[in-house]
Amino acid sequence: MKLTTRGHYSVKALLDLSLQRSKAPISVRQIAMRQDLPIPYLEKLLIKMRRAGLVESVRGSQGGYQLARLPAQISLGQILEAVGETIEPLGKYATDNKQAEDWVTYSIWNRLNKKLSEALYNISLEDLYYDVRSWQAAVGEETSFVV
Repeated sequence: MKLTTRGHYSVKALLDLSLQRSKAPISVRQIAMRQDLPIPYLEKLLIKMRRAGLVESVRGSQGGYQLARLPAQISLGQILEAVGETIEPLGKYATDNKQAEDWVTYSIWNRLNKKLSEALYNISLEDLYYDVRSWQAAVGEETSFVV
């Protein structure tokens, strides 16, 4: 599975929100600048993630976005699902009933897909947060962060 731009940007945005020390809403512009993301596209993704209950939006001059749940309660699978990212490596794969090899291949890919899906729903935003913080400590970075 290859993460599309949509999935990559979505994970970057939520990871950015989780890494901010302030609990105040963060503007789309701030996230976009830190992560080098196009603002209009990021806004569309954040709206989708708001509809999925992953982020909350706050209006006004001090408004922006914040996580709707704790990072431990948001999985990578939920983020990808919220923005319409598919995790189906098989697509519309159809087997030929007469070919045993097709069924074996299909069975293998189907099992791998199930394991991949389980893994994506078992990796939390908190897990990614600690991975990034460990990496930052290893390279001596304080607060700047770009996925």
